[in-house]
Amino acid sequence: MTYVKYTPDVEVIQPHEAEQVEKIVDMMHAQHVKTFDKLRHAVRDAHAKQHGTVVGTLIIPSLPEHLAQGLFAKPCEYPVVIRFSSAPGTLKDDSVPSPHGMAIKVIGVEGQKLLLEHADAVTQDFLLVSMPVIPFGTVEKYLEMQKFIALQENASEQAEKAFGLLAKGGKKALDLLGISNPVLDGLGIENEYLLGQTFHSMAALRFGDYIAKLSAAPLSPEVKALTGKAIDTKHKPSAQRDAVVDFFHKQGAEYELRAQLCTDLAKMPIEDGSILWEETLSPHQPIGKIIIPAQEAYSPARRVFSDDKLSFNPWHCLPEHQPLGSIMRVRKQAYASSTDFRHAMNAQPKIEPTSIDEIPD
Repeated sequence: MTYVKYTPDVEVIQPHEAEQVEKIVDMMHAQHVKTFDKLRHAVRDAHAKQHGTVVGTLIIPSLPEHLAQGLFAKPCEYPVVIRFSSAPGTLKDDSVPSPHGMAIKVIGVEGQKLLLEHADAVTQDFLLVSMPVIPFGTVEKYLEMQKFIALQENASEQAEKAFGLLAKGGKKALDLLGISNPVLDGLGIENEYLLGQTFHSMAALRFGDYIAKLSAAPLSPEVKALTGKAIDTKHKPSAQRDAVVDFFHKQGAEYELRAQLCTDLAKMPIEDGSILWEETLSPHQPIGKIIIPAQEAYSPARRVFSDDKLSFNPWHCLPEHQPLGSIMRVRKQAYASSTDFRHAMNAQPKIEPTSIDEIPD
């Protein structure tokens, strides 16, 4: 199989991109301020609701040349801290349908990072979501989504639940009426156990000499058993957190980290994150294993450390793993704005750990 080589010209700046990015960041910041005024505490403007933070180990084996790239160039073991979350930028009841997040911070990674603020940090972030694509995959469409999200944020939770059911069961009818929006698929997600889900980078990133999308899939029997299993959220606003905490009280988990390398820029585009990269064009190939032992996933000290002190940013990375495409370029500015506001309003330092021992029990 022939893989596309990375060169800077695989990215193409979109028409009016700078102006649209500015509008997106302004809209997200306005919502961020609104949420702060409601909670009197600053939360992330995406993935605000944590369901647990765990520590573990990323094991990288000896890999063939096309996979032995960047962080994965040599066999190694790295400590990791992982934050599980729901995608919205507000703290919603778990009965409201939502994608989930798996933010991974690898500790002990030497080398200059792309974000100047933490260029000398020994950490590398990978941000994954339980959807293989971004419903609005270009900067222009992402601006439309922000307007749509703003309407949702102003809705009651009952209205959001109803809309989620409508999206799940009534999408064909809406299409016939000409009321079609790709984000409806995401809103119609079933309430399934978070730990059984597969998480994706959604957009592309540089993978050393190549281009890839990353994913983390359940590997151990205990988490595989949760895949597709419905979780009862009735009268349980924190059902996902409770399930994560209960799971790690009893046992550990393993996930397989995978890379899907680009083989065709036309069929596997960089600039549109809404287009699924078909496995027939390039399969997901194992590049590592994440081992998470049994532990306390939501102690008060760990919750505060994860929510208020830690930051996760796809641009906090080695140059060999630079995010690619217009959506990733939006995220560079949006995450910086969100992080600055959150840490300033909560009067908390921005911490990039140098050792796993810094993560509270």
